[in-house]
Amino acid sequence: MCQFFTSGMVSAPLFGDSINCLPFRLGVFVTNTPRYASYIICTSPRSGSTLLCRLLDATRHAGHPDSHFHTPSLSAWMQTYDIDQNAKTTKRDNLKAVFAAARTLGTGSSQIFGLRLQRASFDFFRQQLALLYPQSHTDKARIEAAFGRTAFIHLTRPNKLDQAISRLKAEQTGLWHRAADGAELERLSPPKAPQYDAAAISHHLAELTEQDAQWAAWFKREDIQPVQISYDDLSDDPLGVLSKTLDMLGLDPSLADTVTPPTAKLSDAVSLAWADRFRG
Repeated sequence: MCQFFTSGMVSAPLFGDSINCLPFRLGVFVTNTPRYASYIICTSPRSGSTLLCRLLDATRHAGHPDSHFHTPSLSAWMQTYDIDQNAKTTKRDNLKAVFAAARTLGTGSSQIFGLRLQRASFDFFRQQLALLYPQSHTDKARIEAAFGRTAFIHLTRPNKLDQAISRLKAEQTGLWHRAADGAELERLSPPKAPQYDAAAISHHLAELTEQDAQWAAWFKREDIQPVQISYDDLSDDPLGVLSKTLDMLGLDPSLADTVTPPTAKLSDAVSLAWADRFRG
């Protein structure tokens, strides 16, 4: 079933096989006032989420989406936002301070809060929301109590073997992202040559597949119909996906014309050889 957002518009499928719909403008004036107070990119590692976050951030109107609650630790959250951990305050007070700081950072100078959530740390995030908003009885209600009306984006990589190989290579080489010009964008450990490891690939393959299943089960339980974006669509046409995402959020899709894709693919001949070897 399609989702209709505003009157005076007609709808068409969003992002290939998605069941959601994208409003097309019929001479309607588009403003930079979003129809949502926030959006959450629900994803897993090596799905293209860094690219999507950086594209949205580069428009200067779609918040500053990032993993603002990445490490499943309140102490780590407080350290991230420079909140005094020695103050004589309750855990709930500390959570209020953390979420307020995250909203400020994730909104930036725009009118919408952006957040990326990895499934591995999501349960801890949910537990803290339950402590912060005990009067709300669903995860969705607690999220919207914290961030206002929220759009949910499910970013997935259909080829789980490629995703597993990408994750293993990043872990082994230390290089997680490369800029569009080829320069290193994010390195987490010293350079090291990748080594084929079938057991590690199998582990990541199973884990990433389970994480997608967990997201799907949570969306169903919370009665959420997320916007679906695939890694393949994002990789093949990043600015087209950005434009459609902005339109879905109620922002001017032409903002995508001002953005240059910031990251490059890390897949190479080694990745292809590993995939062939794993499939036997």
